[in-house]
Amino acid sequence: MNIPNMLTLARIVFIPLLVVLFYLPYRWSLPVTAILFGVAAVTDWLDGYLARRWNQSTPFGAFLDPVADKVMVAVALALLVERYETLWLTLPALVIIGREIVISALREWMAEIGQRKRVAVSWIGKSKTTLQMVALLLLLGFPPSSAVADIGVIMLYAAAALTLWSMIQYLKAAWPELTRSM
Repeated sequence: MNIPNMLTLARIVFIPLLVVLFYLPYRWSLPVTAILFGVAAVTDWLDGYLARRWNQSTPFGAFLDPVADKVMVAVALALLVERYETLWLTLPALVIIGREIVISALREWMAEIGQRKRVAVSWIGKSKTTLQMVALLLLLGFPPSSAVADIGVIMLYAAAALTLWSMIQYLKAAWPELTRSM
């Protein structure tokens, strides 16, 4: 067990804490939920950076890191869909979650046929993730009626647009393998 893997595991532990904090009936619960989400988002970046820098990449970390990220984002989106109870937040949430499922399956299949590098994370994916994390931070930390939450919704739509763009790019890269005759 190394520090990058411990940071990934911490992110998984944060998920139920995030849910509990979100539902607490106190005024401070929203900002504390956002802070916890922000810490988790920073650990997402930090664990990868440290694993590469210290040459501590492990199969366990390579498996668990994207799982922790996707579950954390899906849980945050589910909480926000419930809070907002509107199609306007549900749509980008469904786009983001749906894309994550499609691309996870695509990457797994491409790895099985030895073509994983064709669907490696791109700068579009990294930009999408950054925008998405900031949007979720704002949406978790502020009530739906606030101007800051409105900025978060706009950013979530931008993240959803990048989500679709990156999915198209990954599918285009994999298309020759997807359409190849067996």
